[in-house]
Amino acid sequence: MKFIIVFAALFAVALAAPAADVQIVKSESDVGPESFQYAYETSDGTNAQASGQLKNAGSEQEAIAVTGSFSFVADDGQTYTVNYVADENGFQPQGAHLPVAPEA
Repeated sequence: MKFIIVFAALFAVALAAPAADVQIVKSESDVGPESFQYAYETSDGTNAQASGQLKNAGSEQEAIAVTGSFSFVADDGQTYTVNYVADENGFQPQGAHLPVAPEA
């Protein structure tokens, strides 16, 4: 009985393991005191890039504004892309696959 439980557990782990190792094929970054930017791409088709800028430095309204995007290949084989802005108004994603709220 213990053998069956151990075998089932090992079989489940084997099924959950990734099919292949994902490698980083591109990685760039530049970080400064009031701005940053980065980009990366992996061998499985995932990529992302973003840049940010500090606004209103030293004031009570100090905030960082970030613009970026990321893409990935989903289980259905489709590539999905999300473009976003993240600033004092929050995270604002846009993508063809994302639902859109109705106009007020």
